[in-house]
Amino acid sequence: MDICVFGASSDRLDACYLQAAEELGRLLAAGGHRLIFGGGNDGLMGACARGAASTGGGIIGVAPRFFDEPGILYDACTEFVFTETMAERKTVMAARADAFIALPGGIGTFEEFFEVLTLKQLGRHAKPMALLNTAGYYDALGAMLDRAVAGGFMSAEVLTLFALCERPAEALAHVLNDRPRSGSVRRIVDYNK
Repeated sequence: MDICVFGASSDRLDACYLQAAEELGRLLAAGGHRLIFGGGNDGLMGACARGAASTGGGIIGVAPRFFDEPGILYDACTEFVFTETMAERKTVMAARADAFIALPGGIGTFEEFFEVLTLKQLGRHAKPMALLNTAGYYDALGAMLDRAVAGGFMSAEVLTLFALCERPAEALAHVLNDRPRSGSVRRIVDYNK
């Protein structure tokens, strides 16, 4: 399985986040899965890639050409795809992935995760998705989504389209075992009536 992992590019993080990302990379590779990621050398992206590399895993980096500067990109990928734009980068990653796991991250990670979730909600794909909730990072996001459901801003069914997982092994198990499911434009229209 080719698993796309989104995550922070910052190295200014508590060690627990870097360790969990590296563990996920090792688990992916040990299971014979390939990592697809944003190609970064630093932060959780780099930690996950180094974990996969330590176990001999396949690593596909995808990044815009303007990131190709010394020290920015992870240089031990088994394949690297250069794009012209950030939007094209997301398109390539999503098209090549069989599943998605979002590690803790900032606005880029949020945007990547929510775009893929939106497409799943609209029935454009049925690929498994998980959020890795290391050290409770996504607790507030989970509460916000619950509030959106309670307030009528979205269907509770959206919450069934991904899993909030506490450990790397749990996130990987979810995407490997989740049954294919997606939303549909019709259900969105019906919900809004």
